[in-house]
Amino acid sequence: MVTDADLARALRVAGEVPDPELPVLTLAELGVLRGVEANADGTVVANLAPTYSGCPAVAEMRADVAWRLREAGFPGADVRTVLDPPWTTDWITEEGRRKLAAYGIAPPGPAPHRAGPVPLELSPRRPAVACPLCGSPDTEETARFAATACRALRRCRACLEPFEHLKEV
Repeated sequence: MVTDADLARALRVAGEVPDPELPVLTLAELGVLRGVEANADGTVVANLAPTYSGCPAVAEMRADVAWRLREAGFPGADVRTVLDPPWTTDWITEEGRRKLAAYGIAPPGPAPHRAGPVPLELSPRRPAVACPLCGSPDTEETARFAATACRALRRCRACLEPFEHLKEV
């Protein structure tokens, strides 16, 4: 039988797993770990919400969480992908945002909230992104995509340093 203390420990263990694409963040800080629960058979199940449905890191996240849970004494631990509610950058914790900036990646601003269908925007207006190195808001996007689809490349016009920006989703 899985107790509340077991579930709390499983949540802590799963939450400490680093993100494979942004290893400075844990899955809990990134907001993809949605919780843990116990199945009727007593196995522990962790629920992960991918940053987007085609995220190539999901398989690695699932494997890492399952392995860590089994190593922590939860045999047969399973990991499920959940898509509802969908992940947004608003799920990133304040600590996660602080770590991104300290790592040199500009954290995302608030995610756009919309009711109903998402309107087509041919020239989206983007808010200013502050440089994580010097804090200047005078930055420019140099490439819409960086190492992963969820990041963009930017350059600070004040300190002239390039940096990545985790895009708002």
